[in-house]
Amino acid sequence: MNINKALLALALGFALAACSNQDQAADSAAEAAEAAGEAQEAATNAGTAEAQVAADAAAAAADAAATQADAAAGGSNVEADDAADAAEQSADAAEQAQDSAEEAAAATDAPTNNGQ
Repeated sequence: MNINKALLALALGFALAACSNQDQAADSAAEAAEAAGEAQEAATNAGTAEAQVAADAAAAAADAAATQADAAAGGSNVEADDAADAAEQSADAAEQAQDSAEEAAAATDAPTNNGQ
């Protein structure tokens, strides 16, 4: 009976880890999408090619994060963990691109989302 309980606990642990990875990936995709939206707003306000390039990079990173979130939802535990980590990296890239777009907007004295 003890082995059955241990196996059940192990199975539950794997299930929780999978849910956690899926949640992490979904949260990262949402963060990336928000950053892409704010980057596009900054690029529109700035009206410069530099800001638009940054907004496009943020959008590409958001698309990658969404793809990785889908992979986290459908893969094994290891694949889901890797996909969740990749989605987080994509969200970070989107936020960096957002910062670049906002810096470009600030350089033109255009309104930005960061209070400048």
